[in-house]
Amino acid sequence: MTTVDPTGIPLEDYMLDDRSSYVKLPTVPLPAGSEVLVGDAAWTTAMQIAANGTGHPLIAVDVYPGADVAALANRLRSVLPEAEVIDVEDAAAADIDVIDALIGRNLTDDRVFGVMSHFTIDEFYDGERLAELQRRVTDRTGPMVLVGWGADLAADRAADALVLVDLARWEIQQRLRAGATNWRAGNGDEDVLRKYKRGFFVEWRTADRHKRTLFDRIDLLVDGNAALDDAGAVLGGDLRHALANATAAPFRVVPFFDPGVWGGQWMKSQLDLDPAAHNYAWCFDCVPEENSLLLEAGGRVVEIPAMDLVLSRPRELLGERTFARFGAEFPIRFDFLDTMGGGNLSLQVHPLTEYIRDTFGMAYTQDESYYMLDADDDAVVYLGLKTGIDQAAMIADLRAATDGEHPFDAEKYVNVFPARKHDHFAIPAGTVHCSGANSMVLEISATPFIFTFKLWDWGRVGLDGVPRPVHIDHGEQNIQWERDTEWVERNLVGQVEELRREPGLVEERTGLHELEFIEVRRHWFEQEAAHDTEGTVNVLNLVEGDEVEVVSPTGAFPPYTLHYAETFIVPAAVGPYVIRRSPNSRSDRFATVKAYVRGTRSSDS
Repeated sequence: MTTVDPTGIPLEDYMLDDRSSYVKLPTVPLPAGSEVLVGDAAWTTAMQIAANGTGHPLIAVDVYPGADVAALANRLRSVLPEAEVIDVEDAAAADIDVIDALIGRNLTDDRVFGVMSHFTIDEFYDGERLAELQRRVTDRTGPMVLVGWGADLAADRAADALVLVDLARWEIQQRLRAGATNWRAGNGDEDVLRKYKRGFFVEWRTADRHKRTLFDRIDLLVDGNAALDDAGAVLGGDLRHALANATAAPFRVVPFFDPGVWGGQWMKSQLDLDPAAHNYAWCFDCVPEENSLLLEAGGRVVEIPAMDLVLSRPRELLGERTFARFGAEFPIRFDFLDTMGGGNLSLQVHPLTEYIRDTFGMAYTQDESYYMLDADDDAVVYLGLKTGIDQAAMIADLRAATDGEHPFDAEKYVNVFPARKHDHFAIPAGTVHCSGANSMVLEISATPFIFTFKLWDWGRVGLDGVPRPVHIDHGEQNIQWERDTEWVERNLVGQVEELRREPGLVEERTGLHELEFIEVRRHWFEQEAAHDTEGTVNVLNLVEGDEVEVVSPTGAFPPYTLHYAETFIVPAAVGPYVIRRSPNSRSDRFATVKAYVRGTRSSDS
């Protein structure tokens, strides 16, 4: 029987292999002997830890913004009836009008873009009320639990047990879409893009800055992504041990998938996703700011933000040179853009480094590339400007198109190149571009990922029925007009250089452009390919072949199995590793693409 997706296209048209082996819930092992506590066991354990201190037990339950503090407080009162439970946010947070005035300049009036903030959590609290709460804590006459974002602040770092209820940004986004508010903002009905902006530019930056001070002291971490009855928890020592171990072996973050107005059908079949979904546009397969890690023991998991690993073990994960350059940020992003049976992406341009720094406070920009994981015969990439175009006329036509009555003639101004499987197109910031329909793109890029200036969106509205925002004013100031047909053909298309050829192995450089900081190497092999991180983090994807395994030549970590299209991270601390066909492989040959930051390997000295 033929299965048809909602667009009317048979799903079998996208089936390239047998049923997908793509793992959607990869895990990272907790150390031997670890236990995942479930539900209320976490809170009774926290009280047991606190009771080992002196005087009246004090528990600080610090909560990442986005969790339901009121529900947590009620649960704690039920489980620990002997304790006084205080919502520190209600007790001492600054009034929302004070907070709004404080962060207004960072939020701006723009629907999408703000300015990166450098707030610390104490700035969101009323000094007098916080001091009064701290006195109340000091004068307690029985067990006390402080709960909320900033509980450690209210405890003045003196809690007998410190608990972190952590939350991944993808989960926060789902809650915002469902009507949740930003921290104490009462804005449940506000435009989701504006709520996301408040989180991205203010709340999450402040929360990560605060959370980083907790890692070495956490007694217990609780999964804030799950329902209270099902939430897993892990002891702080086991958490720290697991994160340390994670930097000594390959691992994957938990991918997430999202529909879009241009979304396609390829991922449904190839990655075994819900066939009833209208489409899937994005898969974020390596964006640690947004993705999760699943820590596993005894068949139970605790979900934590992948950023916890970046923030707590940056040198081991990134390498000394990459850390020196970027700090505790993961600079490489891999994601999928599926337009198979869908539509064109928006015509867009990304900001230059100077512009993104001066306008938005970001340290580096969104350079990127399109690696064609798959493509139909009619697939194309729009890239760079046609030689000799009238710049003023193009901007005028873009502005005229915003009224919905005058479609923009993209092919009059923008180059269109055919796209074939395994082609790689470099896209340095300032280059006008977009992927066309009927492509499956592995986007390999720098991590800043919301700084896309849409120039033309083909007359569409978003899934919410509202026109998607365009930013022609920003775009006009960043378009590099000299990147015309000849320049693009010389610099951005077909830039494959063979570096090494041995029996059964070919290594190639496939980009990116010299203006971009990411180096990409492709390895074709029949049996195995040897690699070495040389002290810098590697990000890879299996772009050809059904299944491989990553092994340590010294046995430093157990074999790690990877499947077609899976992205994986090899931490800097790993050093030498080998990718080889697995015992279950049926493919004749394999290929990986590997990205790392140029100039950060030990051999680059």
